[in-house]
Amino acid sequence: MAIIILLIPLALLFLGLALWALFWAINRGQFEDLDHNAWRVVFEDRERD
Repeated sequence: MAIIILLIPLALLFLGLALWALFWAINRGQFEDLDHNAWRVVFEDRERD
């Protein structure tokens, strides 16, 4: 039962870090254009010609 005293704060700490990382990535624009880089690989050879 004493381990729960350690695990609950540890879980809350990890949750806080995950939320911070999510909002940091959103503010940095990591999720703005998800399709452009994927299609760039397909059409990259056509732009060089």
